[in-house]
Amino acid sequence: MSYPTMLSPILQSVLPQEEMRILLNQLGYVDTARKFTVYDLFMFLAESALQQWDGYRDGEKRMTFYGLSKVDHSTLSKKAKDVPFEIFKQLLHLLIQKCNRPTRRRLRIPKELLLVDSTSITVGRNRLPWTPIKGEKAGIKLHVSLLAGEGKLHKVTESTGLQHDLNFCNDVTDSQYILVADRAYGKHKQFDLYLEQEQRQYFVVRLRDNTVFQEPIQRERKRPFKGTIERDFTCQLGAKATLTRNRFRVVILTDPSGRPVILATNLHRPSAERIAEIYRQRWQVEVFFRWIKQHLNIPKLFGSTPNAVYGQLYTALIVYVLLQFLYVQGNSWVHPSSYLSFAEFDRLISLAALPPEWRVYLTLHVTFPQTKYW
Repeated sequence: MSYPTMLSPILQSVLPQEEMRILLNQLGYVDTARKFTVYDLFMFLAESALQQWDGYRDGEKRMTFYGLSKVDHSTLSKKAKDVPFEIFKQLLHLLIQKCNRPTRRRLRIPKELLLVDSTSITVGRNRLPWTPIKGEKAGIKLHVSLLAGEGKLHKVTESTGLQHDLNFCNDVTDSQYILVADRAYGKHKQFDLYLEQEQRQYFVVRLRDNTVFQEPIQRERKRPFKGTIERDFTCQLGAKATLTRNRFRVVILTDPSGRPVILATNLHRPSAERIAEIYRQRWQVEVFFRWIKQHLNIPKLFGSTPNAVYGQLYTALIVYVLLQFLYVQGNSWVHPSSYLSFAEFDRLISLAALPPEWRVYLTLHVTFPQTKYW
């Protein structure tokens, strides 16, 4: 069978049905369907993310053209509602393991940066009544960690809209990396835990503007500050019940609008300028959220149940991980005259219009190691 895009055959090579069957057995899910299996649903959701279909009805009209098993929209809806989204979540982390293996072997000191943040997807309250936010709105969150400079997903988890980001921080952090995060992750007591745990978690986290500093001691410095840096000192953070047990370093700078940016860290060797630069890397995760919402149909939720919603979102992230891996590896293989930007690669692969050299690369050189299951 011929395919209008290369996504389906690549996905079948990277995450074959046998790996899906193993995962289903481990999670105790019995797929009784013969005509439209869990794997068929997975392929449908992946293609719908890349092609940005409008929903199950729209997908029903298009799916056979993309080499997918033909079913009606009601079957799609019932299947998405029934299949536990944990299956797609585990598939995502399995693919991340495969794609990130070379990176883990090349890890070096100093540690690399892990950018942590969350994004919300909001709809009308009647659409998702199980996750209300405020007034007539409802929504869910995706919490992610991203490897700085590489655009690679590291860990992902989900929550309902009202749950606080900090409650899910441990699900996406990793002590092998330096955590970089915004104010939502700036709870003072958590800083003590990072410092005192067996595998120390290094971090650069922005604090709220009203943070109280106890007994600040200015750090010695031989040269004047560069750029927008204003202060560099150590102190205990908070007051009374929120007071930290340990002293932490604080670097204060100003943003382009002149507002203060207060950073807490347990890194003491880098300069204040380097700490500020580490925090600026956090913008990459904002760019990532913007990209997946614009290119992978993230805001258009097909279903209204947790399984349908999270299953769709995790499959869209699987497509992102695969595209990002293929793009990086392809640009390292093709001739410089054939280099593409990530936006160009995404557009051309969805249109099945990649240059010949890229098609040769995808046909002959895309291989993934077999992964041992947890």
